[in-house]
Amino acid sequence: MDRQSAPPTIEVDGLVKTFGEHRALDGLSFTAAPGEVLGVLGPNGAGKTTAINVLSTLLAPDGGSASVCGHDVAAEPEAVRRSIALTGQFAAVDELLTGRENLVLFGRLRSLSKAAARARADELLERFSLTDASEQRVGEYSGGMRRRLDLAASMVVPAPVLFLDEPTTGLDPRSRNELWDVVRELRDDGLTIVLTTQYLEEADRLADHIVVIDAGRVIASGTADELKSGIGGGACVVTPLDARESAALAEALSSLGRTEIDDETTGAVAVLNAGDLPLIEVVQVASAAGIGLDDVARRRPTLDDVFLQLTDHSEQPA
Repeated sequence: MDRQSAPPTIEVDGLVKTFGEHRALDGLSFTAAPGEVLGVLGPNGAGKTTAINVLSTLLAPDGGSASVCGHDVAAEPEAVRRSIALTGQFAAVDELLTGRENLVLFGRLRSLSKAAARARADELLERFSLTDASEQRVGEYSGGMRRRLDLAASMVVPAPVLFLDEPTTGLDPRSRNELWDVVRELRDDGLTIVLTTQYLEEADRLADHIVVIDAGRVIASGTADELKSGIGGGACVVTPLDARESAALAEALSSLGRTEIDDETTGAVAVLNAGDLPLIEVVQVASAAGIGLDDVARRRPTLDDVFLQLTDHSEQPA
């Protein structure tokens, strides 16, 4: 059975969770297929972490249903826990212990024998490129090393589903790239991975499928390319010969569509939602305004554009 025909690993249908009068999840529904990375995007307070906590049985739902590997999160919480690994936003490892000691401790807590815990620790240290630092106290680890160790600790007992709740928050670009490589390897091993993130590039690079949630419900879903195609034709980016003329260029080009300064250094101006705009019209308008151009180019919509457009509440009534 291939991934396309296999039943979903995760099914969420009309999930509701309230805290007092606040409805954190308001009919949330989505699925995750076997062996895929599902990116869950949304602004702060959208319900991303609440959804992960319900799916990992840390919170009980107030309505709707959810299952992981065929096990209902409310009726079969122990079976769900045996099917998942979870890495939260903050590292759960002990800074006073070495990397190896942490992993052995987690193994013993998961009922592995001493020998099995040590063997699994060595396996994970190698898998996550931490063997050379295995006898080093975690308090001396870099942020990227600590996050890799935290991910390894969550996988002491192998599980088919991995929840990653904003795993690269606070990491430098090099450490983030290293963790991305690990996520890709785990996906290639067949794990179903649910990734919540506020880094749009992270979702673009890693996610096979994306759901965008806001106010506790899904407002869009699809691949990154499908979401980008769904918001219009992108932008036309126009760079003047003299960056000091950017404001005048933006004013002139406003006759063609909504504009904004795209790059303060070069003075580049973006004409938004204008991917089909004939470039000759842009040149003619700039010429009529007496502004020389250095470059005119089309820019595809980015996931940032998708996110901002879908979660923009500025024009909604209060």
